[in-house]
Amino acid sequence: MDILGVDEAGRGSVLGPLVIAGVIVPEKMEKVLERMGVKDSKKLAPHRRTILSRKLKKMFDYDIIVISAREIDEMRADGINLNEIEKNAMEELIMRLKPEKAIVDAVDVKAERFQNNLQKDTGFDVIAEHKADDNYIQVSAASIIAKAERDDQIAEINKQFIKQGGIGSGYPSDPTTKKFLENYTYDEMPDFVRRSWNTVAKMR
Repeated sequence: MDILGVDEAGRGSVLGPLVIAGVIVPEKMEKVLERMGVKDSKKLAPHRRTILSRKLKKMFDYDIIVISAREIDEMRADGINLNEIEKNAMEELIMRLKPEKAIVDAVDVKAERFQNNLQKDTGFDVIAEHKADDNYIQVSAASIIAKAERDDQIAEINKQFIKQGGIGSGYPSDPTTKKFLENYTYDEMPDFVRRSWNTVAKMR
């Protein structure tokens, strides 16, 4: 059976895009991925993620949706919350890749509700679970592709601000990211800053 794994990277970040990736891994290839060292991207060093992402893209059908900081802000201003933004992207990937089954990392606190909504909206067989990136190798593979793509985008942004000390990881808890944000007033924030995040909104 061809199984689609879907996962995201950058959900909680205050800088840069939200990246959602989907990759189709046939069941017969699961052992191959285990031997390659595929696991949840958070458990891998950045250079290892990059290598595995390149290999996975060559081996399997995949697709990526990148949602910019500005797009996130615009959707949230229209009343679309982050869970809905992710759900819509996941549904789009399912519809594009047309798997026999899809497994996604649930973003709703109620995984079953999230699963039922995805199945109803797409018409596909979907499993949605918390920690799916730990429990299903297809989702681990998607997490690697999503994280490697986001890492690349953050690295590109970082190059532009290296003289200022860089932008850090983009997460609110990162001291380098905090310091970077302090260089700007709210109205001066660059396009890759999520202005709707509390960290930034407080700076108004």
